[in-house]
Amino acid sequence: MKPETLIERGREVLSIERDALTALTDRIDADFARACDLMLACEGRVVVTGMGKSGHIGNKIAATLASTGTPSFFLHPGEASHGDLGMITPKDVVVGLSYSGETAELLTLIPLIKRQGVPLIAMSGRPESSLASEADVHLNVAVAKEACPLNLAPTASSTATLAMGDALAVALLDARGFTAEDFARSHPGGSLGRRLLVHVRDVMHAGDDVPAIRRGAPLAEALIEVTRKGMGMTAVIDDDQRIIGIFTDGDLRRTLDRNADMHSTLIEEVMSPGPKTIDADQLAAEAVAMMQQHSITALLVADQDKRLQGALHMHDLLRAGVI
Repeated sequence: MKPETLIERGREVLSIERDALTALTDRIDADFARACDLMLACEGRVVVTGMGKSGHIGNKIAATLASTGTPSFFLHPGEASHGDLGMITPKDVVVGLSYSGETAELLTLIPLIKRQGVPLIAMSGRPESSLASEADVHLNVAVAKEACPLNLAPTASSTATLAMGDALAVALLDARGFTAEDFARSHPGGSLGRRLLVHVRDVMHAGDDVPAIRRGAPLAEALIEVTRKGMGMTAVIDDDQRIIGIFTDGDLRRTLDRNADMHSTLIEEVMSPGPKTIDADQLAAEAVAMMQQHSITALLVADQDKRLQGALHMHDLLRAGVI
């Protein structure tokens, strides 16, 4: 097959699936709102179930719900008939996925679900199907045709079902007032979690590791402190630990250009006054933004009275995975 033909076929698939999603927009209606209400009122968990490709889509929908504030898990309908049905409690809501609405393994569960009084939300492509007729709410995910040239393999229909699941998850997220911080708490291992959960105090240098010299010290002493602490700078503080300036590698280059004497020049003569500082309780991501905005690689950490609390370098943020 020629490359042009392959490209044409790929574009055709995307066109068919795009049309399927467009048609789905009009079905976000009162039934969709009722499905959301059932899930919001759920005191247990949302149990998503489906066979075959519907099962794969159901797994993803359950994962998306769980990570966006709606406790959920996937239940394989085949396993449910052999003991796993015990995972469903009367406080749960079941979301059943079957494009035909006639999947035998799923229909077998309906009397058992109904017996517990568990609400059933169905997603299928046939409003007249057995699954749809038994459901408390039916969400129509019908497509005009599959992207498969044989019109057999679930393609456009699975995309539509997945999109409907995403629509539910996001609507519920919004209704619950779910925040980025809430999302981060369920994703502590991801980059978003690190950006939203790591604070400056978690990664900053503190105590004796903070480069600092007192006002009145000679330039030579500042150079020793910068070299010893390895952060490319040192804070300059007064007798009350308040930050009055910073001396960086850049300040050193400018000082050398002036041929300043290392022993007679006082640090306050060559420091940069009024340096940028950050609070220890601020997010590390805020430190990144501040460094990027001002084109600097290090920050001093200070309290509200500008007393030195710590120091932070871009490398610390890289090691912590915040960047």
